[in-house]
Amino acid sequence: MTVPMAPEPHVAFADLASADLVVDRLYAGGTKGNSGDDPVSKLIKGVGNQGGFRYAGSPAKGTVRLVVLYTSGDDVDWPDHLDVQTGTFTYYGDNKRPGQELHETPRSGNALMRDAFKASHGAPAERATVPPFFLFEKAGTSGRSVRFRGLLAPGGPAVTSDEELAAIWRATGDKRFQNYRSYFTVLDHNLIPRSWIQQLLEGRGALGGHCPDVWRTWVESRVYRPLLAPSTTVIRSKANQLPDDPTGRAMLEEIREYFRGREHDFEACAVAIWRLIAPSTGAVDLTRPSRDGGRDAVGNYVLGPVANPIAIDFALEAKCYSADSSVGVREVSRLISRIRHRNFGVLVTTSFFNKQVQDEVHEDGHPIALVCGRDIIDVLRQHGRTTADSVREWLKQSFPQP
Repeated sequence: MTVPMAPEPHVAFADLASADLVVDRLYAGGTKGNSGDDPVSKLIKGVGNQGGFRYAGSPAKGTVRLVVLYTSGDDVDWPDHLDVQTGTFTYYGDNKRPGQELHETPRSGNALMRDAFKASHGAPAERATVPPFFLFEKAGTSGRSVRFRGLLAPGGPAVTSDEELAAIWRATGDKRFQNYRSYFTVLDHNLIPRSWIQQLLEGRGALGGHCPDVWRTWVESRVYRPLLAPSTTVIRSKANQLPDDPTGRAMLEEIREYFRGREHDFEACAVAIWRLIAPSTGAVDLTRPSRDGGRDAVGNYVLGPVANPIAIDFALEAKCYSADSSVGVREVSRLISRIRHRNFGVLVTTSFFNKQVQDEVHEDGHPIALVCGRDIIDVLRQHGRTTADSVREWLKQSFPQP
């Protein structure tokens, strides 16, 4: 007999007004079926109950005291993404369609981010004007419940100033427009006390007696203390290695179809995908199909300062397989045997890796990065390729057919 799972602990809708914010805790929405069911506006009064940007104060007057960033997590055109292992949160601004300038959005979200990121690079007194950002994520597929994901500071320890806030171009039909892509850091603080929220809402400043140490440290020295959460799950199921939405599946199928009958040509695409995942990849040479010996490419990954870098070698293999064909032990064993003196290997597939492969790689400590179908789609989305049409155009431009 199957034992039903116990419901996840949560804060009831009636208790929201007095609740603290705890990382990953669920906060229940109402049940009346209207906008009044929104839990965020009950948790933090005055920030509103709609939109991705919600704040107390006025961006135009420079009096914003705190900001709520809300993400549904299901907008494939603007794929907000929280990397729970590194604490890095990628967030897109609120100019998501043509017709207005970058900073002229109704909720002024982009203008607010522009000012916050600029102030974050100033002296401590200027950084003290940056409002704390609180991240909430839609929980589940129905209802209005949300999950608190953490306290955010603009920027990050591993992000350059040019990357932190970048205006990127998009097109809808024949109309082009700009929106922001931003990077925040989830700070290492598990509980935001109600007393600090009240202090912020009342305009008494962020650095009073209830301020978390991680926020004070960031304001005073711009030192980030990210919430790091290394994964304990290293074996992924087939479902977790393939896109779980129709658009993602169509994007992956577009890649398979483009290289159907000439799968060797997928090798150049696999290298390009790896570059998106690992931007410090240096020179890469594709081996000729007649003598590739299981290595589709060899290259180097660059580490260290620009003036005095070092390069470590890797071998890459690519498998353009259907969604029903897994990469097995035979393919991975061949790559393992051919790494030889190279430092690591990369295996990129449009399908998935079976459990035996993952067990062998992880248990024996083989230095091989396994890149599956979902990883491909995730990184393409993060770089603006969010539909099958945009993937097709990228393939045609980047890997023209002979």
